[in-house]
Amino acid sequence: MTQNPSLMNPTLVPAAELVKRNNAKQPNESAEYRRARNELLREEIELRRHIERVAELRRALPPGGEVIGDYRFQGENGPTDFAGLFGDKQTLVVYSYMFGPQRERPCPMCTSLLSAWEGEARDMEQRIALAVVARSPIERLLAFKRERGWRHLKLYTDLNGNFTRDYDGIAEDGGDTPAFNVFTRRDGKTRLFWAAEMGDETSDPGQDPRGAPDPMPIWTVLDMTPEGRGTNWYPKLDY
Repeated sequence: MTQNPSLMNPTLVPAAELVKRNNAKQPNESAEYRRARNELLREEIELRRHIERVAELRRALPPGGEVIGDYRFQGENGPTDFAGLFGDKQTLVVYSYMFGPQRERPCPMCTSLLSAWEGEARDMEQRIALAVVARSPIERLLAFKRERGWRHLKLYTDLNGNFTRDYDGIAEDGGDTPAFNVFTRRDGKTRLFWAAEMGDETSDPGQDPRGAPDPMPIWTVLDMTPEGRGTNWYPKLDY
């Protein structure tokens, strides 16, 4: 059973008390709206606290498996090994992009995610390294990067496919599957820190597989609207 974050951390003011301190009022709102909005606000506060609790648990994970495979990549500036993806950082985020050589065009959902990350890439790289890995030749990746107008994302071809295969970027049928992995360099060892593991097996009825928090900002915004994210609409490459 999920515990109330304020009970786990006695320094936290109960969410219901924080709601009482909220002085927000919206134009022409009814008393019914304010009661419902305050109840929603309480849940939003609890959600914020639970997100932080999950992040604390993630940061407290013991060391993951050491990275020992023969991983070779081709980037815009030439070939590199896995260590080269880190640059001067100690933490590396790798997204396995569904754009294998069997595809005429890349995955629209992956592309939507990466388009959002493009706008944040320079900010993220103040603290971490960020790499996008796919199995298509680098020339093909860079051509799409130019078409999309991406400037800051670092794209790499997985030259021998070993990394994509070892770190869940290839489905059982040999096709692409998205993968999100975080690696660290500490004390002379390169290890997996965390990998996204929420997929079909862990999805809830009536929902697409997704992680929590969802790394796609578009869904966060749509969840704040009366239409919601829906079940019959997905991003496209072009409109």
